[in-house]
Amino acid sequence: MPRIRIQKKQSGFTLIEIAIVLVIIGLLLGGILKGQELITSARVRNIIAQLDGTKAAFFGFQDRYRALPGDFNKATTQIADATEDGNGDGQITGNEAIAVWDHLSHAGFINGTYVFNATESTTTTPNNPYGARLQLIYDDEYADTGTPTARTNLKTGPQIPVNILAEIDRKIDDGNALRGAIRFSAYAAGGTTPTAANCYDTTTGEWKAGTGETNCGAAVLF
Repeated sequence: MPRIRIQKKQSGFTLIEIAIVLVIIGLLLGGILKGQELITSARVRNIIAQLDGTKAAFFGFQDRYRALPGDFNKATTQIADATEDGNGDGQITGNEAIAVWDHLSHAGFINGTYVFNATESTTTTPNNPYGARLQLIYDDEYADTGTPTARTNLKTGPQIPVNILAEIDRKIDDGNALRGAIRFSAYAAGGTTPTAANCYDTTTGEWKAGTGETNCGAAVLF
């Protein structure tokens, strides 16, 4: 009597099917990573544009009025709708750092309208893209290899991811949080103070771009 051979049904995926799945996964991951890279680049460009625009406004104001915004002691008589004068001592200190935005906006050097008040808010001061306030001031609240000296500087405000600041510093300066024109700053802008050790190596000045820290800030020295 002839034997009947029963074929067992194969289960699982073939090598070709597995290869196709791996290719699809690779394409998806590549798309996600590329998308994240594009988002990061856009945020970096946005902050750089804001910093550059504010610096240009500062120097344009200085050229027109022969005075510093915020410190200008004739602002209310020479700038339409300006609401606060500075003391004219050549330094932006104290509440003059709030008056800066009143002077710049009413003189037409920055977009929006900001009105001086001794208490900072969204009506007195522009925000960075992460919702924290900028500050233009003469002080020494920035990182340095030694003891910092007071200088006019523009602070980005906190709440900026460290990888964003690291990329900004690489693009327009030396990539070091302790040297050059861009330094780490612990300015809190009324929020949570950034922790230096979380944002950069306090010995070498290298930004800790791979840590995922989201509350960092910087100062651009003039």
